[in-house]
Amino acid sequence: MFQSFEVKSSPQFGRERVTALRARLAELGIDGFLVPRADEYQGEYVPASAERLAWLTGFTGSAGIALITQREAVVFVDGRYVTQLAEQVDGTVFTGGDLVNEPPHIWLPRHAPRGFRLGIDPWLHAGAEARRLEKALGQIDGALVLLDGNPLDAIWNDRPSEPLGPVSIQKQEHAGLLAGEKIAEIARHVKEKNAAAVLITDPSSVAWIFNIRGDDVPHTPHPLSRAIIPAEGKAEIFLDPMKTGIEVSAYLAQLSVQRPPSEFLARLSAFAKDGGKILIDSELTPLALTKAIAAVGGEVVEASDPAKLPRACKNRAELDGSAQAHLQDGVAMVEFLHWLDAQPPGSITEIDAVKALEAARTRVGQNMQNPLKDISFDTISGAGEHGAVIHYRVTTETDRKLEAGELFLIDSGAQYINGTTDITRTVAVGAVAEDWKRFFTLVLKGMIAISAARFPKGTRGCDLDPLARIALWKAGGDYAHGTGHGVGSYLSVHEGPQRISRLATQELLPGMILSNEPGYYRPGSFGIRIENLIYVKAAEEIDGGDQPMLAFETLTWCPIDRRLVLPALMTLEELGWLNRYHADVREKLMPLVDNQAVRDWLVEATEPLA
Repeated sequence: MFQSFEVKSSPQFGRERVTALRARLAELGIDGFLVPRADEYQGEYVPASAERLAWLTGFTGSAGIALITQREAVVFVDGRYVTQLAEQVDGTVFTGGDLVNEPPHIWLPRHAPRGFRLGIDPWLHAGAEARRLEKALGQIDGALVLLDGNPLDAIWNDRPSEPLGPVSIQKQEHAGLLAGEKIAEIARHVKEKNAAAVLITDPSSVAWIFNIRGDDVPHTPHPLSRAIIPAEGKAEIFLDPMKTGIEVSAYLAQLSVQRPPSEFLARLSAFAKDGGKILIDSELTPLALTKAIAAVGGEVVEASDPAKLPRACKNRAELDGSAQAHLQDGVAMVEFLHWLDAQPPGSITEIDAVKALEAARTRVGQNMQNPLKDISFDTISGAGEHGAVIHYRVTTETDRKLEAGELFLIDSGAQYINGTTDITRTVAVGAVAEDWKRFFTLVLKGMIAISAARFPKGTRGCDLDPLARIALWKAGGDYAHGTGHGVGSYLSVHEGPQRISRLATQELLPGMILSNEPGYYRPGSFGIRIENLIYVKAAEEIDGGDQPMLAFETLTWCPIDRRLVLPALMTLEELGWLNRYHADVREKLMPLVDNQAVRDWLVEATEPLA
């Protein structure tokens, strides 16, 4: 199994660990300290050695930050994790904060006393975030204190070692472009900016630029690494040599100078000294590196990570690879859903379902000679009330059976060498309430609205987000998460800058892959989410149109549970979309399914609705 079902953390140690941390704060002369989820690479998915937030609080979500003062301990999370936070932390020690509407830089001026001194580890906070905190503290005559060491690390006695996952080469047939071409293009960009070099701190960007993949963090195949690409001369990549064998080292030597991470600061200083201009992305680069550049007289030039947009706008090879990966994943999903339908209510658990799905992906991967490399995140397998926990993670302690009259939500994904998948299906276990079908249909209407959207160039994710919500809004419902996130090419399942949400201001460009996943959640009762992956493409011209348009192409092929759809609530256009989608699912997957019972199930699951 690529997934563990054991409890990763526990709330029982929260009080003693916060008490120990507070003692360290007093010694350092600070009034508070921030403990982010992010690691030294500003990543969403982090190795065990960087699970500081989970170790301190018990909260294991992928987004959050804790503020520890002598009197308060606040854990800020977004809407996806409110329920999970309440279940995972000691409520007598920690209180919940709003990461979206009142993050720390807004909370501090409202609640902290005047003169408040906030300590941070400058390796765990990007420069832009630090500026927001500094400005906020200025409103109360406070100060941001950059600490030389992390006080939490000083009390984390059993902290795991840093990972040394092996690095592999992502071949051109999957990458589409040679690494040398990418490096040359970035070097030209640096030269145009009249800079000495650009600092690449996002491991996914390093992986994409150099056409390599790694195994340092769970489910995301990038190596924890940094790179410096100069305007002139060879690129430098900072990778522990224990991660690269003879073949990978020889490959990298043709492109760059490979150095151990211990030499990174010295090399950065060499490029920056005596006024050297270094391009950095202030939203991604740890403040410690900005300070290191300034310390030797270098000049920081803020610019977007030059790999961010090219990585987001997939080339033809990446899109074709993703399409093939999704066909394979669709076969695995159909095998799984057929198996699930055959299980009597009350006979299997949430963990049984996760194991069955991973087994299906493994089996199909072997048959199609494209092995399952990993899952792309821990599977969300929520029956009944667990489905309402937006990012529920089943453990041996929380595992429950799928009972008759419930909804079962399963959100999962896979990593194949040619693409990353992410799919959610909500299915009925026996007969369910008509009201639940009503909300399922409203969620489906939102998903179809995004799938079928046509939009002019320049459209942003925030412009499209209401399309997914309007049916729910009319019924008095909504959901507390974005409608879609970017997805990488055999990289992170959560990739920026593209997304569909209220806050998404990035223009949607051809080649960008996004998820399309509206939902509805009733705490203590059920959860609904339907998710396909889509990508942006040029729309077909229509008679009378007078400007170029963009549209979405669907990547995910898997039946949507027709038993939960109320056709009377749908328009003819929406029903037409659903019936065409199911016809395409049948046509694309049927030649790849070799089990007759599964083929029969697929036919029934894709019958048109009137």
